[in-house]
Amino acid sequence: MTLVLSILGWMLFGVGILIGLALDLVGLFGNWVILVVVAVAWVVLRFQHFGIWTLGILLLLATMGEVLEFLAAGYGAARFGGSRGAALASLAGCITGAVMGTPWFPVVGTLAGAILGAFAGAVLYELLVANKPADVSVRTGVGAALGRAGGVLAKFVLGLAMLVVAAMGY
Repeated sequence: MTLVLSILGWMLFGVGILIGLALDLVGLFGNWVILVVVAVAWVVLRFQHFGIWTLGILLLLATMGEVLEFLAAGYGAARFGGSRGAALASLAGCITGAVMGTPWFPVVGTLAGAILGAFAGAVLYELLVANKPADVSVRTGVGAALGRAGGVLAKFVLGLAMLVVAAMGY
């Protein structure tokens, strides 16, 4: 019976990790899922594996992933010629787009909404507030959208790094 429970436990562990990585790819909280899965495994294994240092490093990586993802759209907007206001508007657009996209297409709609929201926020700011021409505004919006997509990728890579840290801490 112990062997069956061990196999079932490790299967659940693996599924939890895969769910976390999948959530990262759509711009959601996957690294936090990975952290919780490893913490639960630490408790279930009676604190024999992983350890508090491993969990601390995983917490740091999960936090870094959220910060990078959050700031990436604003960076993209600024890098493509947008003003500071466009960078802030792209961040607001990310949040608004993610919230609006989720009910239409859960999970995928969150990412698509965030990317489109970053684009729209930057473009609208540049057009309406900064009075820049449409082509310049669209270029800034593209930068914001690319930045958001890059932030999602960075978060996913940090999720993979979390797996390496967890494996080394085992």
